[in-house]
Order: sequence, then structure tokens, then C-alpha cells
Amino acid sequence: MTKRKKTGDYKENLITRSQEAETVRKIVAIIILALVLILVIGGISAYMFIKSSLEPVDPDSDEEIQVEIPMGSSSSDIAEILEENGVINNALIFRFYTKFKNESDFQAGEYTFTPSLTIDEIIESLKNGTVLKEAIYTVTVPEGKTLEQIADIFEKSTPIEADAFLERVNDEEYIEQLMDQYPSFLTEEILNIDIKMPLEGYLFAATYSIYEENPSIDSIIETMLSKTESVLSSYLDDITASDLTIHEAITMASLVEKEASTEDQRSQIAGVFYNRMDIGMKLQTDPTVLYALGEHKEKIYLKDLEVESPYNTYYIDGLPVGPISNFAESSLEAILYPEESDYLYFLHDSEGNIHYSETDDEHEQLKSQYID
Repeated sequence: MTKRKKTGDYKENLITRSQEAETVRKIVAIIILALVLILVIGGISAYMFIKSSLEPVDPDSDEEIQVEIPMGSSSSDIAEILEENGVINNALIFRFYTKFKNESDFQAGEYTFTPSLTIDEIIESLKNGTVLKEAIYTVTVPEGKTLEQIADIFEKSTPIEADAFLERVNDEEYIEQLMDQYPSFLTEEILNIDIKMPLEGYLFAATYSIYEENPSIDSIIETMLSKTESVLSSYLDDITASDLTIHEAITMASLVEKEASTEDQRSQIAGVFYNRMDIGMKLQTDPTVLYALGEHKEKIYLKDLEVESPYNTYYIDGLPVGPISNFAESSLEAILYPEESDYLYFLHDSEGNIHYSETDDEHEQLKSQYID
């Protein structure tokens, strides 16, 4: 009897365990099925949401919507403005879409949109600056200009006063704010105590269209910095490979900009500067003397070369502490891809030509021929 009872109990236990295992399998299957359904439904919902967000707000509407994009607006600002005005469905999706497609460099201005425009049509319009009305001010900032000269240019072309402009570009609190806003190229180096103006060289040379009657200084500065950021972004890897910091690259580009007027001259002079640095020779470029003196002079005298300044390349070794002007993109290219030569000297003649030499004796002969 005892053996039979134990055998019965064993069979009952097996049956119970089998039933429990079957129940567990069913529960696991249900949970897996539920998770799959949740993922599928979530994926479909996310897809449908993104798809609908990227579609026109109203494909059948020809309503004209006037939208103003202020100067200095970021991609996030533009997305919010477009959503608020009913031009796009979702600002966040618009931002992700433009980032994914690497779309940027949108233009300020007043635009006319319709709810039937596709997101790509809106982006194209913003990139090309297809605006509703003419710019109120068009300001051209040439290459090789200092911040003081840029301030004067805006004073002559807009209601902005030069003194107010210069005060703003030297406002330490504002500079730190800009460093947070443009971390890719505004570094701690611009806060060096020996630098005259932190943003010297960083406001890009270009033609700027202004659509506001009374533009803010901040909007102008930030528009110019955004242009600098746009240009520099294509060269960041090459700058890193050159063993220069971004600040040093901009500084070198400003020296080349002040010494050259053509692309060929820029790459040749960049090569000369590198040759000098390679042998420990001072750069000895006159524009740095003038910047150190803080004045324009038709002729530089020997006593000028002795000015004790971190900008004077006759006094210091290597690059000056910071840029001495803004620069053209071709000057940046020149310092990244200089022309190789054995030249250590160059001089300008009265007709704007540049003559190169390998030795000091050759250089003195050229001076006698073209200058003295």
C-alpha cells in the first residue's frame, strides 16, 4: 500500500508540474505577444506621427502666411516661429529633419508661405532667402577689416553707433554667453588677458541683408558669427590635422589676409610663414606692427618694429596672441594647404606684385630693385 501511494503521489506531482509548466508557457507567450504588439503599435504610431508631421499642414490651402525670421535666429527659433504661424506641423520634427539632412545657413527676412508647402520647399525657401520684401539695409563687410572698422561700416549703413557696437563686442558677460552659443570655435583662448578684443577676426567678411528698421547689435554680431561657424565647419578636421588650434588658424589666416590680395599670393605667403616658423625665425610681418601700434601708417620705421606687444611679430616668436583682422575663406584655405617652397622672404612692389627670395642677401637685392 505504501509503495502504491507513493507512486500515485509521484504521478500527481508530474501532472501538476506539467500543468504549471503549460500555464507558465502560456503566460510567457501572452507577455511576448503583448510586448510585440506594443512595439509594433508603438512603431506604427511613431511612424505615422513623424510622417504626418512632415506633411503639409493643409495640402489644399492657398492661404498666404507672412512670417518674419529675425537676424540671428537659430534653427530652433525658426522651427518655433514656423509652427506658431501654422506653416509646419511640429517644430521638434522639423529640427530633427533639418539636422538629419544637414540643412542650415537659413536666411533672415520676411517670407510668404502657404500651408500647402512641403517641408523641403520651406527649407529651400529659407536657404535661398526668398523673401517678401527688399532688405532695409545691405551691409558689405570686406575681408581684412578690424572690429573698429566693422563698427564704422555699420554706423555708416545702419542706425547702430560704432561706440555701442564696440562696447558690446567687448562685454565680457556677453562674450561668455557667445562662447556657450558657439562652442565649436569660440574657445577660452579669446579671453587671453593680452588680447585687445576677444571677437577680433571672428566676424566674417560678407554682405549682410538686414530686414529690421532698428536691428539689434546682438542680432548682427550673432548673424556674423553664424556665418563664421558655417564656413569653419567644413575645415575643422583639417585644422585639427594641421596641429593648429582654431584660434591659431584664424590668427594665421588674418596675417595672410593682410599681406596678400590674390589666392596665389595667399598660399605662397602662408608657405613662407610656415618656413619661418619651422626654423625658429620670427614671422616679421608689418601688419602686426600696425595692429600693435593701433594706428595706420604709410611707412613703418625701425623704432616701430621694437614695440613690445604680444601682437608684434618682430618682437615675439611665432604667432601673435590673436587675429589682427577678419579673413576670407581663401586665406583659411591657404594656411591649411600652403604652397611648398624654400622661400623665407617676400616684399611688395608699388604695383601690388610680391617678390620672394630664399636668403637675406637676395631679399636685400630685391628691396634695392623695387623699393629703395
